[in-house]
Amino acid sequence: MGFRKKNKSPPVLSHEFVIQNHADMVSCVAMIILLGLMFEVTAKYAIMFITVQYNVTHATDDRPEPVNVYQYGPKDMATVFFYVLIAIILHALIQEYILDKINRRLHLSKTKHSKFNESGQLAAFYLFSFIWGSSILTAEEFATNPTLLWEGYPHNHMFFQVKFFYICQIAYWLHALPELYFQKVRKEDIPRQLYYICLYVFHIAGAYILNLHRLGLILLVPHYLVELLFHASRLFYFSDENKQKGFTLWALLFVIARLLTLTLSVLTFGFGLARTENQGFSIADGNFNVLTIRQVWVISCLAAICLTQAWMMWKFINFQLKKWREHSQNQATKKKATSPKSKPSKKESGRGNAANGVMKSDERTSPRSRKPKAS
Repeated sequence: MGFRKKNKSPPVLSHEFVIQNHADMVSCVAMIILLGLMFEVTAKYAIMFITVQYNVTHATDDRPEPVNVYQYGPKDMATVFFYVLIAIILHALIQEYILDKINRRLHLSKTKHSKFNESGQLAAFYLFSFIWGSSILTAEEFATNPTLLWEGYPHNHMFFQVKFFYICQIAYWLHALPELYFQKVRKEDIPRQLYYICLYVFHIAGAYILNLHRLGLILLVPHYLVELLFHASRLFYFSDENKQKGFTLWALLFVIARLLTLTLSVLTFGFGLARTENQGFSIADGNFNVLTIRQVWVISCLAAICLTQAWMMWKFINFQLKKWREHSQNQATKKKATSPKSKPSKKESGRGNAANGVMKSDERTSPRSRKPKAS
């Protein structure tokens, strides 16, 4: 018996080495930042990466005690960077200990294997974000009173959960960019994934910077619910192709979510912000609601949201048409396979009994030959 050949490890810092060990390398960087908390000299810099910055004390009429709220600033980029590292580590853990084990049992093709991994990662993120966002909405009053989406603008004060939610959202979608390289995503799938990654970063960061975090949060939660249903349905479809009922419910909720997004956006930008009392321009306060700027600002925000919703509806319609064509083709093939063979007609049976222009009579129906009478 010969010894099994061991797989040679790739050269250090080569592409394959980085892809195989990227989670360990990122973990080392995160550990170095955490170790900075142990020393007084580096602690003030390490805290900037780990904790949420720009804490202020805000007094309100509703509460007798002052409330700790947060604003945004350039130091948030350091916090986003740290949680990008955390997202990469969690991505690798989910891939190795959950998705890879399921893939070995299903024995999927390369195309389905890539889509299964994508849906598995996104389904876990959407589930976590939906639960977290729903818990924030239940604690906030603007979930039941839509007028609070624009009253008191600019909303430059955020509670800890709201700011940390946005920091994690931006960090997750930014981490998806290097994951295209780490996961060896196919070239034909990269443009599609880049589109929605950039759209998420653009809209979430825009709502965070323009102090529209209330509107962004109330739009993200139902959107994440719809996307969670789609990717969960796709996971069940890969395990059993007969399980397609989830796509029907997803199609219904998808249209409702698009209508909800457009309605709340038009109400907030078109009617709400135009009637607010605090109308002025101040970069320090984060107020961009002045008449000359509001026209450009409102039109730009509404155009971005409407174009995104139109693009999503276009992709949705194409997806439904593709599924309808596949279903019709499958039905046609099933009918051909189950249809009984057609019986030959009388003309065809008559032709079959003729050979070289002479009719051949059947032995059973041919008359008996008579014997000649004896004279």
